Amino acid sequence: MLANGITLSCKRSTDQEFAVLEGLKEVPELGNEPEKVENTGLSDTVKQYEFGVGDPGDLEYKFKFKNTADSAYRKMKAAEASKEIVSFKETLPDGTIFAFDAQVATKVSGGAVNGVMEFTLKIALQSNITITDPV
Repeated sequence: MLANGITLSCKRSTDQEFAVLEGLKEVPELGNEPEKVENTGLSDTVKQYEFGVGDPGDLEYKFKFKNTADSAYRKMKAAEASKEIVSFKETLPDGTIFAFDAQVATKVSGGAVNGVMEFTLKIALQSNITITDPV
């Protein structure tokens, strides 16, 4: 499956429903990498391990930079300023949905001749990532 068609929607505390954030260009890997914890007993002949708390890693979404009143940049900049927890849904072309709550930070890219301007949406998870499979 191609990544074309992936959407990222958000719902702030003041919103009634989810709205698609326009201009999405790149999405991060989503999943959980649990830390491998050594738990060897004195009678064990080889080290024993179990999985501990997971770490989803750095979640960063890239967008076209557009700074208009209803742009993704302005919406996420406002959420960053208020430090509110925002609900997100990433929807894949096949209908798979990854949902999570997070605080956000934004960063505008540098520029160069013939270089496009982007902004990066950095996610600080505040919930588990729930996955809804397509029907």
